Amino acid sequence: MDPLALVNELVGHLQASFDPAFVFEFGDSGIGMTQYVLWMFIALAITLIIVLVAGRRLTVVPNSKFINMVEYGYQFVRKDMGEGVIGHGYKKHVPLLATLFFFILISNVIGLIPGCKTPTGALSITWALSVVSFVYFNYWGIKTHGGWGYIKSIAPSGLPAPMVPIIWFFEFVSLVIRVLTLAVRLYGNMFAGHMALGIFALMASCFLTSVINGATVLFGGISLVWLIFLVAMYALECLVAFLQAYVFTILSAVYIQLATSSH
Repeated sequence: MDPLALVNELVGHLQASFDPAFVFEFGDSGIGMTQYVLWMFIALAITLIIVLVAGRRLTVVPNSKFINMVEYGYQFVRKDMGEGVIGHGYKKHVPLLATLFFFILISNVIGLIPGCKTPTGALSITWALSVVSFVYFNYWGIKTHGGWGYIKSIAPSGLPAPMVPIIWFFEFVSLVIRVLTLAVRLYGNMFAGHMALGIFALMASCFLTSVINGATVLFGGISLVWLIFLVAMYALECLVAFLQAYVFTILSAVYIQLATSSH
């Protein structure tokens, strides 16, 4: 069979495999748990276990590569995202930033394991994460400036009086859509990356199958090329898994800094 025709036949199944589907449902109510929610709880459990185990085994001089890795990750969040971005008073925000970073990173890495689903590949879950960040930085903005003070602080100080309402409106819209941009950026990158991995894997397997079934040597060379692309894409996705956790967390830190600082 023509490998391209086989790919064209299977790509629809690949796309359907990314659609949310109930793992179990409560009768015929239409309410249940999708595979993404299931993997979200698995990622949450793994994150909790890692934090608890690492917390109990912390020593002045780390004597375990695992503990050293977790501590390095925490210090990375604390120094680079907390102290480096938020500045004064950053310590009280580190628990949230570290939780976001480790949970998103673990969720992204889970998706790289064959047969698993990345929780951040579902828009509903990235929406939930972005809402947590959005509510958090607005809460601290209101707590820092007071309700009316925070509303006024949305527009930078020092503007000419006629410009204040205009700039305030645009800044307010920019603030509101942060919840959208956080969610869509994370979801879009993870979904697109895993779709690309799936297509490369399909191309490699279909051309390799055609070689096994007696196709020309040319198809064997093409299958090798697709395998190389697949390995390269997998390595890139490992980097993206870290980068997207970093981007989401550092943007949350930036929004906290903007909400709590005096403009």
